[in-house]
Amino acid sequence: MPDFQINPTAAALLGLLHEGAMTGGQLMAAAERRLGPYWSMTRSQVYRELPVLAEMGYVRLGKPGPRSSQPYAITASGKRAFSRWLAESPGRDALRNPVALRVAFGQQHSGDQLQELYTSANQYHAEAMGMAKEQAKEAKKNGDQYGAAALEFAVAYHKAALTWLKAVPTE
Repeated sequence: MPDFQINPTAAALLGLLHEGAMTGGQLMAAAERRLGPYWSMTRSQVYRELPVLAEMGYVRLGKPGPRSSQPYAITASGKRAFSRWLAESPGRDALRNPVALRVAFGQQHSGDQLQELYTSANQYHAEAMGMAKEQAKEAKKNGDQYGAAALEFAVAYHKAALTWLKAVPTE
């Protein structure tokens, strides 16, 4: 079977499957736990990609479990595709910040709307930064230096967002 290009979501799933066979729900939980602070995946993306990866021969389906859960395992060609993906250029960041977009239209906001936006964003980033710090600490404790480094990115991102929020116009 020929090898095909994979998108970042498919690559993330293949990377997670290096840990062992998982169902879609288990993959969602693993993605949230390991990647959530800096990479988002939706349930619909996961369940859309898994059959495609199976059709490409990159994963194989295991024996159905309880409630018709279907485990997936990475294949040798899936490991090769993941290795090729790792070697590709990652491309440019796709920066899409919903708070910054709303701030760009700040003149159309009421003062109360802006204050609520900033309060909510501050709370979110403070909580997310704290969680990412804890996860990075845990990854370091477990000897996962690469996972910890990726989580430190999330810490730095939230710290930068909090710094930016202190400087945004309020009127």
